Amino acid sequence: MKNSRRTFLRKTTQNGLAILSAGSLTASPFDQLNNTTSGAKLPSSTIKPDHVVRSLPENMVWGYYGADVPPVAKVKDGDVVEIQTVNPSGVSRTNPEEFYTKNNLPIDQHAQEVIAILKNVKPEPSGIRGHMLTGPVYIDGASPGDSLEIRILDMTFPAPFGVNSVWPGGGGIPDEVKTRETFVYRYDMKRKTASLKEGIDIPLKPFMGVMALSPPADMGRQSSIPPNFYGGNLDIKHLTKGTTLHLPISVAGGLFTTGDGHGAQGNGEVSGVAIETAINLTVKFIVHKGKTLKQPRAETPTHFIAVGLDKDLNKAMKNALSEACAFIKEELGFTFNEALSIASTAVDFEVSQVVDQTLGVHAMIPKSIFSKKKFDYWT
Repeated sequence: MKNSRRTFLRKTTQNGLAILSAGSLTASPFDQLNNTTSGAKLPSSTIKPDHVVRSLPENMVWGYYGADVPPVAKVKDGDVVEIQTVNPSGVSRTNPEEFYTKNNLPIDQHAQEVIAILKNVKPEPSGIRGHMLTGPVYIDGASPGDSLEIRILDMTFPAPFGVNSVWPGGGGIPDEVKTRETFVYRYDMKRKTASLKEGIDIPLKPFMGVMALSPPADMGRQSSIPPNFYGGNLDIKHLTKGTTLHLPISVAGGLFTTGDGHGAQGNGEVSGVAIETAINLTVKFIVHKGKTLKQPRAETPTHFIAVGLDKDLNKAMKNALSEACAFIKEELGFTFNEALSIASTAVDFEVSQVVDQTLGVHAMIPKSIFSKKKFDYWT
């Protein structure tokens, strides 16, 4: 991490990029408002980033990625960047204040930012729909054929609640849901739990549902709903603080976009959504020149993660198995048959999600089984 102490300056005019550089924050109209429902300040990151990309309308894109989407920030290879995201789940565009008053939530700083975004950020003109996202961020030195290492340094909550919903036609059993209902999960930050109602306490394990680079220019703009080889809506719950995501770079600068924060999620995301929540994500970007990837890969302190995607869950499983075997063979030095044997005897295959058009399976490859190998890791 760099130790710059430059003054924070809004860069909304320079190069057309809405970005903050490290130091002290220039006040926005909302900065004097409290940002919690309890009156106590939520924990914030202790990491000093090189740049902050705020959750303001000019930094948001509604539901898509594309090589033609102008970056809102430009950073260097190796920079630490805080990217603020929002959660508009349950909030109406026509009357956004109603959600907060109905659920006894104050219209605080973060709520006002969500309201401003819903009133000012327009959907993609061609009809593409998806998540409310922050970005894209341009990384100097990132070129097609390289890969981007995204080290997840920290995640903090700018609001002490999240939202889950069920609706007819949605989720893993769409025909069985007869009515729409939205549930507000309130956070106990001391216990690090989320509660739907008394007696239901779910451990908070925040992660970003969407972390994506731009697809190649010839693919045009793509919805953020289905994941793909460039990342996106992977919904892998293991990508928490202290883990790493690797994505293939398809366009100059990579164009990293994120959103769809989750306070907690079970494998499968079977209602259609997790505990949807706002998260301030702090990452370090590292470009690996000439390191070409076909699919996303990830790493935790204890596991390597291979990813399989397809509209057919059976094919997604096969793809995850192929990716796991390829990783064990190419990166760890085994034959294909040995890799398949190892995958059968020691690797867990988990369903990431079954609700995002393109379905996901991820392979959890434990580092501990490779007793003669030493794996250096950054945490």
